[in-house]
Amino acid sequence: MTTTESRPPADGPSELPGPVVRTTAGAVRGRCAEGLAVFRGIPFAAPPVGEARFQAPRPARPWDGIREAYAFGPPPPQDLGLMGGPGLFDVPQGDDWLTVNVWTPAPDPAARRPVMVWIYGGAYKLGHAGSPGYDARHIAADGDVVVVTFNYRVGMEGFAHIEGAPANRGLLDQVAALQWVRDNIGAFGGDPEQVTVFGESAGAGSVAALLVMDRAAGLFRRAIAQSVPGPFFSAALARDIGTALAAEVGLRPTVADLSSVDPRRLTSAGEALGPKMPRYLDRWGRAAPTVTPFSPVVDGEILPAVPWRALASGAAKDVALLVGHNRHEYRLFAALAGQLGQVTDERAGTALRLFAPGPGGEAAYRAAFPGACASELYERVQTDWLFAMPSLHLAEAHRAGGGSAHVYELTFPAPYDGGALGACHGLDIPLLFGTYGKDLGALLFAGAEPSAEALALSARFRSSWTAFARTGDPGWPAYDEERRLVQVLDAEPVVAPYPEEAARRLWEGYEFAPLPLL
Repeated sequence: MTTTESRPPADGPSELPGPVVRTTAGAVRGRCAEGLAVFRGIPFAAPPVGEARFQAPRPARPWDGIREAYAFGPPPPQDLGLMGGPGLFDVPQGDDWLTVNVWTPAPDPAARRPVMVWIYGGAYKLGHAGSPGYDARHIAADGDVVVVTFNYRVGMEGFAHIEGAPANRGLLDQVAALQWVRDNIGAFGGDPEQVTVFGESAGAGSVAALLVMDRAAGLFRRAIAQSVPGPFFSAALARDIGTALAAEVGLRPTVADLSSVDPRRLTSAGEALGPKMPRYLDRWGRAAPTVTPFSPVVDGEILPAVPWRALASGAAKDVALLVGHNRHEYRLFAALAGQLGQVTDERAGTALRLFAPGPGGEAAYRAAFPGACASELYERVQTDWLFAMPSLHLAEAHRAGGGSAHVYELTFPAPYDGGALGACHGLDIPLLFGTYGKDLGALLFAGAEPSAEALALSARFRSSWTAFARTGDPGWPAYDEERRLVQVLDAEPVVAPYPEEAARRLWEGYEFAPLPLL
């Protein structure tokens, strides 16, 4: 491949041609701006199309000359439904989905800076590293670290159960990206022995999976998981959902059948099935109301067990973990569904019976939160089941297996509508990246200039995350089962015993197992 022509992002700072770095596949030229060198759209694997479609990632094709790494690579095909608006339109097109991007203070091999590798979320069905909300310039500059972001396959291409294809192809893409980091990041000024993976939502679920995957062993030293989702699919459930997905396009769930459909048209299967999933409650159980037909699959090979069980057995005891969640995670989804303040007691009771742990879960929740209204109970139990308790239990499982864990809870409310969304799902992204006016940040910060408190908290996020990447210590005590100290991130951050003690007790002893086919 000869030199490629591309342009820097139109909304980025003024950029100038930057340094040339040689990777294992060929030389790349980045851009320079604001004291950083930025390289975009570098292939870490071959395009997963044609014979490579639905297969494990293959090595990137070498190129001759200098490849201009000025623009992000095209995003993988994805569901553009709920939550899929900002940053997912007006993007480059093409099949070269599997690319990495690097922000570095200086591509000096002698620098050996800590490396932070970001894994985006999006319910395993959408998202891409070129989204403006993931502009990593502030993290790299403020923390003097090298930041890497990358694309991985989502939805049908990355996570659907397809006969003749390996499970968890999206996770295999992530492993391939981390292998690229191992083999190449030294030339960009990073230390391949000091790699931290960090991700939010489905990205945090991916981090949890990578912790216990043999293929990922040794590729990172530390891990940050922001709002870990609890749902992981059993093989039987994934197979049944895969059959339903293929049926939406009138085909069988096989490589032969589905390869005949253009990748960008095959996304219609997930888009069509998602809203219908609640009808499958008697077959898919708790997976049905999530309207998300994709999740990592506990297949026994690529992913041997759910992360909680594997970590408790010591699977990653040598990897330092930072994990946490937001106080009002589910409120964002309630708002997007028009349910804020509209939930009846009957509907809350249905959610409590479905999601609360144990046969007496509804009564236990009502007793534990006696002053909560129907909407609060509805949001509380789904926040706990989807994100809060999976995150806390991940720390506790890691501790049980001999590892160290630091825990946080974000309680600072999003400025939107006077704080009506509280500390909702996704608020940590614009705070961490400093991208208040982009993607989800544009909604949660309502297009307004962030307050002094928000700016200070944002700086606190970056300093804690980059300190953890550098030393394994984010600046507060490690979690233990006696004091249960966590960092509460608010306008005035404090270290305190885990604030959600009532919920913690309700879920004590609960096992996050693969979701079954009923």
